[in-house]
Amino acid sequence: MPASPLRRSSLRVVAAAAAFLTLTSVATACSGSGATTTADGRTVLRYEGSAGQVGFPELAEALGYFEDVELEWIGDNGNGPQSLQNTATNQVDFGGAFNGAVIKAQAGNSPLTSVLAYYGSDEQTFTGYFVLEDNPIRTARDLIGKKVGMNTLGAHHEFLVREWLAQQGLTAEEIAQVELIVVPPVNTEQALREGQIDVGTLGSVFRETAVERGGIRPLFTDESLFGSFSYGTLVFRDDFIERNRGAVADLVQGTARAIRWTQVTPRDEVIAKYKEIIEGRGRNESTSLVEYWRSPGVAGPGGVITDQEIRTWIDWLTRNGELDEGQIDLDDVFTNEFNPYANGTYEPTSGPNGEPLVEAK
Repeated sequence: MPASPLRRSSLRVVAAAAAFLTLTSVATACSGSGATTTADGRTVLRYEGSAGQVGFPELAEALGYFEDVELEWIGDNGNGPQSLQNTATNQVDFGGAFNGAVIKAQAGNSPLTSVLAYYGSDEQTFTGYFVLEDNPIRTARDLIGKKVGMNTLGAHHEFLVREWLAQQGLTAEEIAQVELIVVPPVNTEQALREGQIDVGTLGSVFRETAVERGGIRPLFTDESLFGSFSYGTLVFRDDFIERNRGAVADLVQGTARAIRWTQVTPRDEVIAKYKEIIEGRGRNESTSLVEYWRSPGVAGPGGVITDQEIRTWIDWLTRNGELDEGQIDLDDVFTNEFNPYANGTYEPTSGPNGEPLVEAK
């Protein structure tokens, strides 16, 4: 007898946890400091980027905000769960993903700690869950038996869709009848317009160009659920933090200042800087995506992580039986220790070693 949708979801969670247990063993077996140094004594931090885009650590380096670290790009990756795996297994020194995925990884004994919020939603930067204009789907209940396309399962979009359905009053059994399928972002609009899916997940350039072509409308957006809210965090392995605290502190303070720079700097100046960085790094990339940058999409000043941005997903996973009550505490998930904006101000007052900083613009 085929497994029910709810059973398949449970099996997927168990498999993910088992995979992370395996990854943890691998990471433990191969872990060292994971860091090399340059001739002038800077710690080299390996990371993955995104084609045609500028990550906040890359911006921080370009703005000269790092004192003790240097970045080493090893390739591109837009998949959060894969980024967590690569970080846990020492393929990179830091990565980033949706907070729900981070918590699930930690629950599977993956030795990771969140240190900085780096993406989210606001009025200008958000993801919409779109249907065709003439589609009769209007409510969450209309999605029972329908297909929702997203870039990956077990990450941001799956959590957001399930949260919206729950907020709209659907039971767990009804939510399990909504089919979530993987569709690459570049193909989502076409799949929606051709009727291969009933709801398409569209953000950034994909959302804006699809809306420009007309004929679609948002059923809901992630911004409509929580308002201005950070959804994802940068993570380090725990052993790396223990052995390279100065490097972690420098990466966080510099990246926090870069985030703050985008929060207070006019959009055209940010876009110009992003284009300069992309054109100067020699990866044979187009700068066309940068034109669609609207805002940093990070709620807290300088990427400070709030309790609510983490507790929301601990509670969600607990309600859905994917975490035991009390299995994960907030302190197990994240730290703002290295973020200079965690002092409650909108400007940092000192660097990782207590030295005065030039204030972010």
